[in-house]
Amino acid sequence: MTTDEGVLFPAGPDGRRSTASTGRAVWADAMRGVDDDLAVRVRAAKDWRKDYVDAVVAHTAAATRTAEGCVLVARQGLASLADRMVFERAGQSRPVAEALAEGAPCESMSIKGEGDRRTELALPYRGDVLTGDALRRRLDAWVERGTIEPSCGAALLRVLDEPEQLDLSDAAFALMGAGAEMGPLEPLLQWGAHVVAIDVAKPRIWERLTRVAREGAGVLTAPLGADASPGVDLLTQTPEIAGFLRTAADGMPLTVGSYAYADGARHVQVVHASDALVELLLRERPGTGYAELATPTDAFAVPQDVVEDSRGRWGSRGWRGALQAPARAVTRGSLYASAYATSVQREDGTTVGIADVLVPQQGPNYTLAKRIQRWRAIAAQADGHPVSANVAPATATHSVMKNRLLAAAYSGAKRFGVEVFAPETSRVLMAALLVHDLRAQAPAPAHPDDLFVAGAAHGGLWRVAYSPRSVLGLAAVTGLPAALRGR
Repeated sequence: MTTDEGVLFPAGPDGRRSTASTGRAVWADAMRGVDDDLAVRVRAAKDWRKDYVDAVVAHTAAATRTAEGCVLVARQGLASLADRMVFERAGQSRPVAEALAEGAPCESMSIKGEGDRRTELALPYRGDVLTGDALRRRLDAWVERGTIEPSCGAALLRVLDEPEQLDLSDAAFALMGAGAEMGPLEPLLQWGAHVVAIDVAKPRIWERLTRVAREGAGVLTAPLGADASPGVDLLTQTPEIAGFLRTAADGMPLTVGSYAYADGARHVQVVHASDALVELLLRERPGTGYAELATPTDAFAVPQDVVEDSRGRWGSRGWRGALQAPARAVTRGSLYASAYATSVQREDGTTVGIADVLVPQQGPNYTLAKRIQRWRAIAAQADGHPVSANVAPATATHSVMKNRLLAAAYSGAKRFGVEVFAPETSRVLMAALLVHDLRAQAPAPAHPDDLFVAGAAHGGLWRVAYSPRSVLGLAAVTGLPAALRGR
C-alpha cells in the first residue's frame, strides 16, 4: 500500500500525518463532559509517547465513575476517530464511512470442510491436549492461582459440561484479520461454523487458512482480489469489503470479530478500518453480534476482591519482601511496587481498583487501537447487540516475541506469578469463551466496564503482588537466558 491511499490518518497543514496529535485529540475528545480537566491535560501533553501511560490510567479511572459516563466516553472516542480518519483514492479524500457506502462487492469463494466436527472442548496445553476431568482440574488450578477469574473458569466449565454449545453449524462469523495468531478461525471451523475470512492477500496466510478450512467441519468464505486469489486489504479495499460483507453468509445469525493487527501506526489504521466495517454491519444487519479480544496489557477497572487478593499477596511476601526492601529504597519504590495505586468510587457506591498493566514499550498507537475495540464493545452492548469481549492472557505470539524486551520479560514472568500462554492454548481458550458468551446471552452488566471483568483470562496480571510495570525489567533480566535460547 502506498502512503497516500486507503484508510489514513488526517494530514496536517504541513502535509504530515501525525499519529501523536490524532491520538491525543481522540483521547481528549472522549473525555468531553466527563472530565474536562483531564481532556485539557491530554491535549497539552508535550511528549505523548512518554505521557500516554499516566493519561490512559487517569482516563480509565475517570470513565468508570458512572455507567452513563463510560458509554459516553466510548461513543465520543469512536466518533472523534471517525471524524478524523480519511479514505483516499485516486486523489480524492473523504470520511471512511462515506467511502463504504459506495463499495461494490468483491467476488468470493467458499471451501467446505472435509473433517468431522469436534464435539468436545479439547485444550492444547504444554504438549498435551486436555479434555474431560484433566481439563476440569487445569481450570480449577488456574482459578486457584489467580491465573483466570472465577467467572472465566465457570464459563469454560459450562462449555465443557454442555458440549452441544460447540455445535456451530447454525452460526456465522465474519473475522477481520482472520489469520491472526490468536484469532478463533481454526476452532470455529472445527466446531462447524461458517467463517467469513477477511485478511490480506499473502500466500502464506491463505495456504494455512485454506488447509485449516479443508481439515475443519465448517465453511470458509473469502473475498477474492482482482487476480481471483483469496485475500483483500482492509486499508485499501475497505469499500469493496463492505459491499461483500453486506450479504456474506446471508440468512445466518452473524457475529463480526475485530482481530486485525499491524505494527505501529498501521495498527490504528487497520483497527479503524475494521471498526468502520463493524459499525456498518451492526447498523445494517439486525441481530449482528460483536467480538474482540481485550489485551491484558491495558488499564482496567476491577472489583475490590481482586485488589484485596493482590494486596494480600504483597503482604505475605515474607523473606522475599525483606530481600526486596533495599532495591525498593534505592529506587524510591519504583521496583517491586505494590499494585493498585489508583482506586475509584463509582456513583453506585462500589469501589474498584485500576489495574495498570500498560507496557510503555508497546506504545500509544497499540494502546489506542486496543481501546477502540473496547469502546466498540461498550457501545455495541449499550445498543443491545450480543457482545463477547474477554481479556486474553499474555501470549507468546510472534508479534510479541519479536520485541526482545517483551520476549525476555515473558520468559521471566513466571517468577512473579504470571503465566504466559502458548498461542495454540489461548486460541482455543478464547474461542470457547466466545461461544459461551454468544450461547449464554447474559444480560448486560450494570456497569459497562464490568464486561471486561466477566470471563477475564489475564494470566495472573490482575492478582499478582506487584505492579506489573515495576517488575517488567526484572522479569526481562531473569528471562533473558531463556529468551536467547528461544524458549
